Amino acid sequence: MSQQALSAFLWSVADLLRGDYKQSDYGKVILPFTVLRRIDCVLAPTKEAVLAELALRESQKMPPGPFLRKKSGATFYNADPLDLKKLMGDQDNVARNLRRYIQGFSPEVRDIFEHFEFDIQIDRLAKAGLLYQVVEKFAGIDLHPDRVSNHQMGLVFEELIRRFSELSNETAGEHFTPREVIRLMVNLIFTEDDDALTRPGIVRTIYDPTAGTGGMLSVAEEYLTDLNPSASVSLFGQELNPESYAICKADMLIKGQDVGNIRFGNTLSDDGHPDQKFDYMLSNPPFGVEWKKVENTVRAEHEKWGHHGRFGPGLPRVSDGSLLFLMHLLSKMRPAQQGGARFGIVLNGSPLFTGSAGSGESEIRRHVLESDLVEAIVALPTEMFYNTGIATYVWILSNRKPAARKGKVQLIDGSGFWRKMRKSLGSKRKELGDEDIATITRLFGAFAEAEIARIIDADGREIGREVVLVGEAPPAAPEGGKVKLAPLSHILPNESFGFHQITVERPLRDEAGNIVLGQRGKAKGKLQPDSSLRDTETVPLSQDIHAYFAREVLPHASDAWIDEDKTKIGYEIPFNRHFYVFEPPRPLAEIDADLAQVTARIQEMLKGLTA
Repeated sequence: MSQQALSAFLWSVADLLRGDYKQSDYGKVILPFTVLRRIDCVLAPTKEAVLAELALRESQKMPPGPFLRKKSGATFYNADPLDLKKLMGDQDNVARNLRRYIQGFSPEVRDIFEHFEFDIQIDRLAKAGLLYQVVEKFAGIDLHPDRVSNHQMGLVFEELIRRFSELSNETAGEHFTPREVIRLMVNLIFTEDDDALTRPGIVRTIYDPTAGTGGMLSVAEEYLTDLNPSASVSLFGQELNPESYAICKADMLIKGQDVGNIRFGNTLSDDGHPDQKFDYMLSNPPFGVEWKKVENTVRAEHEKWGHHGRFGPGLPRVSDGSLLFLMHLLSKMRPAQQGGARFGIVLNGSPLFTGSAGSGESEIRRHVLESDLVEAIVALPTEMFYNTGIATYVWILSNRKPAARKGKVQLIDGSGFWRKMRKSLGSKRKELGDEDIATITRLFGAFAEAEIARIIDADGREIGREVVLVGEAPPAAPEGGKVKLAPLSHILPNESFGFHQITVERPLRDEAGNIVLGQRGKAKGKLQPDSSLRDTETVPLSQDIHAYFAREVLPHASDAWIDEDKTKIGYEIPFNRHFYVFEPPRPLAEIDADLAQVTARIQEMLKGLTA
């Protein structure tokens, strides 16, 4: 079945609900029924065998659960004779029988429908006289994985959630990430390990602390199993939104994953995997969302446990908790001596530079850079996400850097690699094509400086682009045209992002202009600073503070001094500054000639109007 046909069917259910349900509430019916029908289809081939096994084990007075799981061919089962098609045989009792059918599932499936609050919807549909019609609709479609792949089903769920979020004016796309962005992230975290990942019998764990509907986990698993069909991949996650959690858990259940590894709750205040370490991790935490609700719990952990807990390096401002998720992932990395870990996280621009020296954000950046954990930061195009058009960045961090990467960070400007979508989806107007993903992945894998060469024809139109690695010759310019080069990949030492923030003081003077000295205590006889003249300077870590001060400050303020007690170390990553290319303005004569030409054309047009 095509995804388009499946989406059309699911929206036909919305036609039944129109009038009795608000549009924003359609998802409360369509999402759980879609999950129910998919599970129903998965269990159908072994239904009779499971019922026979149940009768046998009950006659033997043995707990049937483990035997029913084995007989079902899945990690779950339903022990009730009913299914969705049989429910239609008793129209008057469809609500009671549907509840009975749900209770016949194994506990992990019942948990899914509890988080959907499915019982409330059964009541609501029954009172509106719609329950039988909705059951009939879903009973008539085959959603078995042989007909609708897990990948296809995941895309459908994401599309449904996005549409329902838009209808309710919620943050569309808050709970998932575009698949092409996930593919890029997966490529980046795995590309350096391809040799190791192809070995027979490898065992790997993958974790997403903001799992949404499970898209990141699914794509990562697909990558690994395509690369190595014999690989054993265990998926772990946690999700705060009940509907997204239920969908993610259902998806993992059908794939045969241990759904006990998918936890419900707030990752920051209630870590669902407190003692676990992982090989690979992926996350797209919400951008710019405050963490005030969990502030007391997070601060208590920071103050009590320090670096032995998750939030030792520092705490960001309460208005944006994305760096808390980064620190959470750091705490989940498998130790380097046990093989190490690598993870990718999507962040907006704020974590790159927000916060002065000594602030929580700066201290977090200082920790990851001085600990040599940042491998690369990749700028994505704007308008890539469903709920925002802002600039976003993929950070790749690892505690097992290859030798060539040690002590260095690679910055890749991928903001120019995109194609326009035929139809916008919310704020998403651009997407990464396969070649875009491959180009960025190659740049990361090559770990080399590179430029992008834009080939311009004689009419000023761009007719092509080429990636030029360091040492390679740029392409030749076409006749009458030119080639414009711009930086694409930079490799910089960790310390290049650090600086000393020094406090420059000037002496306090009285009304007569005389310098004021301290009169008592430790300040007695010492110059007193004038707070109104106080200033700060940032000095790169690579430069001597006093040499900088003598060169840059004293020539302009000979009475100034450095307050050594206030000197702080800070870190920021001014990404755009490293990729800025100055283009000199055109010669004045050329601009004048253009203006004269335009003026002459306007005058001719005016003559035509007055003729």
